[in-house]
Amino acid sequence: MSLSAVTPQSRDAGTRAAIDRFNEAFNRHDADALAAVLTDDTVFEDTSPAPDGRRVEGKAAVVEYWRTWFTRNADAKFETEEMIVTGDRAIVLWVYRKMRNGQPWHLRGVDIFKVRDGKVAAKLAYVKG
Repeated sequence: MSLSAVTPQSRDAGTRAAIDRFNEAFNRHDADALAAVLTDDTVFEDTSPAPDGRRVEGKAAVVEYWRTWFTRNADAKFETEEMIVTGDRAIVLWVYRKMRNGQPWHLRGVDIFKVRDGKVAAKLAYVKG
């Protein structure tokens, strides 16, 4: 698509599609599929440790982080409550659910995504509480 053919609506749709692919791979706990939707220089900022979280840089490091996380959180799922897309940015309000000590448990938060060339270039995570 030429630059002159890129409209705000098509850019928003492309960003939304990239985030949807990311979330689908994530909820399948498929690190290889996740790698396919990340830029080589992708950045992930985790919610912990407090107060600022941990920053992971580069596709290989981010994929390894998620591969390990999926192993430790085999039943975890993220449900999108709302997605707000504008251009190459998206804000995703979510609920993270899993079992903890045999009981259903959840946490609410927000991710701020940046998409470049149809892939996730940044995912910055924030939580309530």
